[in-house]
Amino acid sequence: MKTKMMENRCKFWVPKKSRFCANSPLQNSFSVLQENLGSHLRRCPLVKQVQSLSTQPFYQKGVNAGKEDEQEEPETGIPTSGFDIVTSEMKRNAVYSLNISEFFEMIGKIESVHAQICNDIKDSYKIPEACGVWIKGEVDRNVPFQEKHVAQQASMLGNLEEFGVLERIDDKEKCELVERAENSNGVPAVVEFGAGRGYLTQMLADCYGIRRVFLVERKAYKLKADRSLRQKESLILERLRIDIEDLNLNAVESLQRLPYIAIGKHLCGPATDLTLRCCLANERSAEQCGVNCYLRGLAIATCCHHLCQWKHYINKKYLTSLGISKEEFHAITWFTSWAVDADHGSDLSDVIDFKLRPESIEREECNGNANGVEAIAKNMKAIERAKLGFMCKQIIDMGRLMWLKEHGLQTQLVKIQMPFFFEYGSEFVISFSVPRHYTCSAMNR
Repeated sequence: MKTKMMENRCKFWVPKKSRFCANSPLQNSFSVLQENLGSHLRRCPLVKQVQSLSTQPFYQKGVNAGKEDEQEEPETGIPTSGFDIVTSEMKRNAVYSLNISEFFEMIGKIESVHAQICNDIKDSYKIPEACGVWIKGEVDRNVPFQEKHVAQQASMLGNLEEFGVLERIDDKEKCELVERAENSNGVPAVVEFGAGRGYLTQMLADCYGIRRVFLVERKAYKLKADRSLRQKESLILERLRIDIEDLNLNAVESLQRLPYIAIGKHLCGPATDLTLRCCLANERSAEQCGVNCYLRGLAIATCCHHLCQWKHYINKKYLTSLGISKEEFHAITWFTSWAVDADHGSDLSDVIDFKLRPESIEREECNGNANGVEAIAKNMKAIERAKLGFMCKQIIDMGRLMWLKEHGLQTQLVKIQMPFFFEYGSEFVISFSVPRHYTCSAMNR
């Protein structure tokens, strides 16, 4: 596995550090002979794309990356990949290097912290009437339709509607909506982070009459929703091909002074933290900016917590106040991968009703097994591992929620378990937030 990881790294030897460069190649899908490298770089489309991006006013290298130490100055203008990444292998080795007492002390701390802060996460599976056409499969046959993803998207929008961020309209109101959008800032735009092909935004445009769309995605995709979206006469679409880490949203000229909703259905690991910084780190608090804060709502489905990094994490201060160190955070992120271990048919409620105390602990302690923690981890029941994984996911997400509250948003963390489509370990957790000054009746229920 280590050899495979090294194949994806730069082969430049760094003499002062006695190791190879930790950065990934610009493009690792093919190789170029050294004598041909110069001519290749002159015509490489990826290099041209990077050069073009660097001239954009909204490009600011590492602006949303965060910093290793909360007391440090923000690290902008400096590449943040490579040296800062703690891999899953490194996290696992750190956990396995603990002695048995340290291991169970850490688990006890996780259980205690979870019981203290994660007691208000609600199940919320909602399918709004506005998404009926999609749910019934009555959409353009050229639009990819996968029932599971449609149910996820619809429930996400249903919760946004319930939370008062989205307002349902019918066909008779569309002309009035367009007129309001042209004459005022009352109808928010949508910024979808980690947009991929953009089909969450497609559903929003079809069902809620959104008229201004910004899709943020660093990769290029085929079969995008862009073509279908551009066919809507009253919709304006702009795709920003950029890493969220480098996006200064305030510098996007066409978004300036425009109210917007931020959404993201698949923001892997640190991408959630980067998105929160992108939307709010440069905003003043709601109390300070009043009605001039342009963020009208935020909905993020978190995933891939095992990829989270201490440097990028949005609320290190909060976790530190709970007694969680940087090293323990990395262990917690690694434990989140255990959430997929149990049987997909298991009832989640079964996981919550007992303490983690593997029967093998006494045997391992008596035998003085050199691989004690590794052996215990591998011998734990699948449902025990799954429980610990879910607890760790929720601790990470609750820290994010608290950060949003500190920035003046009314925030709720909800858990979506979709009938027939729920996969154990693929818990669909979404944070819904709106600025406190942005009032609506649904928020006061």
